[in-house]
Amino acid sequence: MDEPSVAIVGGGLAGLTAAVELAERGHAVTVYEAAPQVGGQVRSVHHNGFTLDRGFQVLFAAYPTVGQVLDLSALRLRRFRPGAVLARAGMRSVLADPFRDPRAALASLSCPEVTLGDKLRTLLLRRRLRRRPFETIFGGTDRSIAAELRRLGFSDGYIEHFARPFFGAITQDPQLGSSKQLFEYIFKALTMGPIAVPSAGMGAISEQVAGRARTAGATIHTDRRVRELVPGGDHAVLMTDDEQQRVDAAIVATDPQTTASLLPSTPLPTATRSTITQHYALPADGLPATARRIILDVTGADPAVVVPMSAIAPSYAPADAELLVASFIDTPLETPTETLARATRDSLGRWYPERSFTDLQELATDRIADAQPVQPPGFTAKRPAVTAPPPPVVLAGAVTTWGSIEGAIASGINAATAVRDAHR
Repeated sequence: MDEPSVAIVGGGLAGLTAAVELAERGHAVTVYEAAPQVGGQVRSVHHNGFTLDRGFQVLFAAYPTVGQVLDLSALRLRRFRPGAVLARAGMRSVLADPFRDPRAALASLSCPEVTLGDKLRTLLLRRRLRRRPFETIFGGTDRSIAAELRRLGFSDGYIEHFARPFFGAITQDPQLGSSKQLFEYIFKALTMGPIAVPSAGMGAISEQVAGRARTAGATIHTDRRVRELVPGGDHAVLMTDDEQQRVDAAIVATDPQTTASLLPSTPLPTATRSTITQHYALPADGLPATARRIILDVTGADPAVVVPMSAIAPSYAPADAELLVASFIDTPLETPTETLARATRDSLGRWYPERSFTDLQELATDRIADAQPVQPPGFTAKRPAVTAPPPPVVLAGAVTTWGSIEGAIASGINAATAVRDAHR
């Protein structure tokens, strides 16, 4: 008996992972991606020697599913130093994991932004989460990140000066109202391994998975938008601008809004959080010294995070320049480009008064309306099953898991498994 034909709508990491899982097992797989390149949220552009990722993104190398699917060595990862530089006007300090970066132990111990009690509580939390399996984190009692940190005894200073800019930037939620399970999963990953970027940009992750899918026999179309999807019980019909295809199964792995438009009869979570990322050029050797760490604004101002990208990955910039990235998590998407750039110049000038940043040049601005799904406490229990749509359609992407590279890959595996189970 021939293996079933499968159409996958969406060429982000979720859809590409599903394509690999199915094509490597002999299924006839076709991927439809509306954009000119694969990757969805995880893509890069190369411009005048600079590598510009879509938004500020990093790879948590210790995520378990990431390690199962990606060839990390082939990505030639460039690692961040553990921890961060905590910055305010005229003052910078370092807070790092002394177990993963012993050289920073003394600097971390003397960091004035966080109390000694908070540092001890961080180490206790580190020990507890390292002992807890990843697969047990999403479940049980849940509360907001802020509420959980206060329950554990962390001070308002720790929450405001470290947790809010750092984890707020990861979740795109500066109020830390997101599920504490997200915080625990991320925090555990941080204790287990580095955060990093591929030498060729974050888009290399998606290109690697797409290459593996093509090698297995999958067909991947870009610039091909699926306008309509009609489930038919034992088949589904997809319509693009120029063709109609009947398949045995379909996987919808797009952003929440597009997924909802293709499956109007299936209740889906569609609320998302936005972010703005700006990319800047500086002259060679013009980056502030951070020892390959990110910079966090402890005052609550935007940009919340500034990243010396070419210090971490020199391949991100040409030899005669540097690349700096700033992430805005509490700024309206319509804010003018120059207003954003001025905010970054002003912040850098306050943090590093010994240096002028008038030579900071804006290269590109990413305004991302759907950077993260809204993920409040208890959100995992409200996510639809991958089999929620009418058969033979199944779901993948953030609507079924959580907003991250790890969640996207896991959702693709889950969707592929559902297709295989339905056609045994």
